Amino acid sequence: MAIKRMDNVLIVVEDLEAAKAFFAELGMELEGETRVEGEWADRVVGLENVQSDIAVMRTPDGNGRVELSKFITPEATRDGSEEPAANTLGIRRIMFTVDDVDEVLDRLRSHGAELVGEVAQYEDVYRLCFVRGPEGIIVGLAEELDGA
Repeated sequence: MAIKRMDNVLIVVEDLEAAKAFFAELGMELEGETRVEGEWADRVVGLENVQSDIAVMRTPDGNGRVELSKFITPEATRDGSEEPAANTLGIRRIMFTVDDVDEVLDRLRSHGAELVGEVAQYEDVYRLCFVRGPEGIIVGLAEELDGA
């Protein structure tokens, strides 16, 4: 087998503190923070003079991670729309299973999160919604129902 596990998903942000607070409110735990820099970082990232502050957030079960990175140098760039549509090429969202979609949605709204569409139910299996958080990050919330 070539893959052992999925380690993390990287999200480049401008406001690291706001992104950490958003994911903490979602229920993720801060695993660690550090500054990444030096020749090895330049080589692996493919940029010059890399200096980036990172925070790794872990799901409560310990199996999933989101790496949040704020580039000090070179400065982060935007590519395209700040609010890309769901059918825009590339990574669009991260989906989390939660106990109660409405409760989590209410908590995330205190961090400026906005509902992308609406909370919808898929048969008797899931209640789902997409939320746009800081930096335009889209997070999916899925609540398993009795039919799941």
